[in-house]
Amino acid sequence: MNITILGTGNMGTAFAQQLQAAGHRLNIVGRDPAKAHAAAERFGASSDPARAASSDIVILATGYDDAVAALRAAGLPEGAVVVDITNPLTPDYAGLTIGHSTSAAEQIAAALPRLRVVKAFNTVFAQRLAAGARLPDGQVVPVFVATDDAQARQRVADLARSMGFDVIDAGPLRNARYLEPLAGLNIHLGYAAGLGTLIAPTWLRQA
Repeated sequence: MNITILGTGNMGTAFAQQLQAAGHRLNIVGRDPAKAHAAAERFGASSDPARAASSDIVILATGYDDAVAALRAAGLPEGAVVVDITNPLTPDYAGLTIGHSTSAAEQIAAALPRLRVVKAFNTVFAQRLAAGARLPDGQVVPVFVATDDAQARQRVADLARSMGFDVIDAGPLRNARYLEPLAGLNIHLGYAAGLGTLIAPTWLRQA
């Protein structure tokens, strides 16, 4: 697939690493063109903002507060598939700024209704993403996928599986209200509880 990554931070870099390994064609865009160009050179990608409009998937790898502005600046066409990995965290990462009756994903979708927003990868630390989907004991990290668009759901599921991740269908986009607090718990366990950033939440399923 042709993938544009919006953002050059830890998550954007980890996505670039795994997507390159999976054979996807990458375009990396960020607020700092020089930083985006350097990341693109590292991963054999382009750094052309104009190419975002023709991408099969756009990965929103910014902070939540910057998400809508970054998507507007990208000039995406109607129906573009956007993977929202953001979490609406407080500055100290100890809580969420919104929740219960809405979510970051829903707010982004409401601000940009022409786009097909998919909540996914928000429960995966950048360090876990960079290390890969498979743990040393053979377990596979899951990606929870929530969206109101069936075609977008399949496209993002295919992308996640191409990188080796398991996929769990998390239902409609409104279920991001559950996924974002789950990410908050994961952050607490990883940092405050000292479990580290190679952990990831999963769901046990009986065959």
